[in-house]
Amino acid sequence: MNEWSVSLAIILGIVEGLTEFLPVSSTGHLILVGHALGFTGETAAHAEISIQLGAILAVIVYERAKLRSLISNAQAEQTALVRSIRSQSAMDTWAALLRQSLSAHPHLWFLIGLGVAFVPAGLVGFVTHDWIKSHLFSPLTVAITSIIGGVIILIVEGLPNRTRVVRLEQVGLRYAVLIGLAQCASLIPGMSRSGSTIIGGLLAGLDRKVATEYSFFLALPTLIVATGYQLLKSRGLFGPDDYMALAIGLIVSFLTAWIVIAAFLTFVKRHTLRPFAYYRILMGLIVLYIFGL
Repeated sequence: MNEWSVSLAIILGIVEGLTEFLPVSSTGHLILVGHALGFTGETAAHAEISIQLGAILAVIVYERAKLRSLISNAQAEQTALVRSIRSQSAMDTWAALLRQSLSAHPHLWFLIGLGVAFVPAGLVGFVTHDWIKSHLFSPLTVAITSIIGGVIILIVEGLPNRTRVVRLEQVGLRYAVLIGLAQCASLIPGMSRSGSTIIGGLLAGLDRKVATEYSFFLALPTLIVATGYQLLKSRGLFGPDDYMALAIGLIVSFLTAWIVIAAFLTFVKRHTLRPFAYYRILMGLIVLYIFGL
């Protein structure tokens, strides 16, 4: 099964939907499945990343009420901030106005923070994307980083509880910067975008559910840019029939991811991430054994 087809698109859609929002690395699993099925090379790399669009749509649909509320409140807060700036007296300072706004306009700064959190990985990824795809998209990389990521999860889960943020709208600029820097680790296949951002959130002081949900929201700008870039680059690789297969894969990815998002949010309310750490370590060891590495 080394040719792009509907059946292959369905398989990749299921894998993408199952793994995109869990701390186990969707890219790593897609690389492993692609190698197992003989689906590798330029077309495989473009198809695997493009199919993420289904997972993006799943987040938008699942979190649609919260997204509407965030955007609506942010627009009202932006209007209030503009009024404050226009009425600023000579005695006021920009630093004081910023401090006041950070406290009084949490929804506005939450959305700004998402953009800020995207920037580090976006810049590093833009510079290193081709090199990473050429040198690190391999089972060996995925195996090693899966084990390393699993160990990191176990270490972080063993640290004393330092939760300071228990509501999503409390995730302001300072937390966004820290989580954005943590997301840079996910550029290495197997490290997991979700895992990197959730662990970054936990280290920054976010509640586990808040860190998980923030990871979902941060996925939107990250995956939209990455997927859009890949779709533009792959225009010459796919024909009409190929795009039909891709559309089916996106639908499968969307439905699978929607179920996983709901289940994972329920899971993290009551449990730690240790089961995913054990899975990562076991999977990494199995991959090392199978590929004789």
